[in-house]
Amino acid sequence: MRHFQPKLPFALLTAGLLVLSACGDSAMEPDDDHDEHAGEVEGVTLTVSGQTVASYDGHDGEWTGQLEVGAGEQTAPISVQFVDEEGDAVELDDDFNLRVETADASVAEFRQDTPGGYGGILRGVATGETEITFSLVHGAVDTGHADFVTEPLPVRVR
Repeated sequence: MRHFQPKLPFALLTAGLLVLSACGDSAMEPDDDHDEHAGEVEGVTLTVSGQTVASYDGHDGEWTGQLEVGAGEQTAPISVQFVDEEGDAVELDDDFNLRVETADASVAEFRQDTPGGYGGILRGVATGETEITFSLVHGAVDTGHADFVTEPLPVRVR
């Protein structure tokens, strides 16, 4: 009679645990520095010339307002600010930046002042409708991971 030798399953389990425990970004280990500021973000406000033109409530996942621009035109500078549940600006450290994604760049495009910066202009390319999504990114511009992502904001080009 042959006895079962649990060496292989034990070896695989041990190897798996070693790999998981070696990963510094493991979901099991919260990154206190990382969560310190991003955990406070509950929404976004977009302002033009000091006036709020659109705001996002992360709790409800809904936008109030929209962006609109004429074809071949551009808006005045738009400031993007991440806010807490009371609507107050969240102070973010240098490890965070803004990523803006336009669903259809043939209709409109959002040009940031600087890569990862919290402001820019919306330029109307062609008459139509599209959507823009704003993400708070932790890490390097273009390579970091999103900590907060809005639902798409409607954009109308007339």
